[in-house]
Amino acid sequence: MITAIKVTYTNEDIEPVDRDEVLRYAGMGRSVDETLKKDIYALLSDCVKEAEKVINYGLVYCDEELVINNGGILSPLKTGSKNLLKNLEGCNRCVLFAATLGMGIDRLIIKYEKLSPVKALVFQALGAERAEALCNRFCKDLKAKYGEKNVKPRFSPGFGDLPLSHQKDFFNILNPVKYLSLTLNESFLMSPSKSVTAVVGIKSGEI
Repeated sequence: MITAIKVTYTNEDIEPVDRDEVLRYAGMGRSVDETLKKDIYALLSDCVKEAEKVINYGLVYCDEELVINNGGILSPLKTGSKNLLKNLEGCNRCVLFAATLGMGIDRLIIKYEKLSPVKALVFQALGAERAEALCNRFCKDLKAKYGEKNVKPRFSPGFGDLPLSHQKDFFNILNPVKYLSLTLNESFLMSPSKSVTAVVGIKSGEI
């Protein structure tokens, strides 16, 4: 029987906001001139302060033995994805996780879509960057446990040949509805929107 474990983080546990990464998510990267960038940074600082009050960094995961045969992965996630199989080459364990920022950031996006579309765009980008930072923190914890060289890059449904429909399998295995109030619609999109599911392979070796 697979055991799901819930983890929560605080703002202090997560790396500080990468401002340039937020601009990249917002489509305002290198083309933004320095004067405008200063104004955007000021707006972003306000958005960060507002978001920190409502973001709830939550995650649920399982850490299981990886079972593979010639046709694909049998456990804990059953799939014939060749891309994922290559990513997990040399692994003997497999971590599945679902991570979310909660509904707070979604509510801010909805709020500002009418009041300030630019601010809504910044919150969208900030949410994407914070979700990435949450995943990075969890993977950092895995590296501390298993050794940095033994933890493979995470791989999510929708990447390569791993269908987005595998979101349903993550929900069946991890039950994020119970642990994170995370839901999945018929198109396999999650709510809250700033949420991620992923597989992380663990290689056998010295820590």
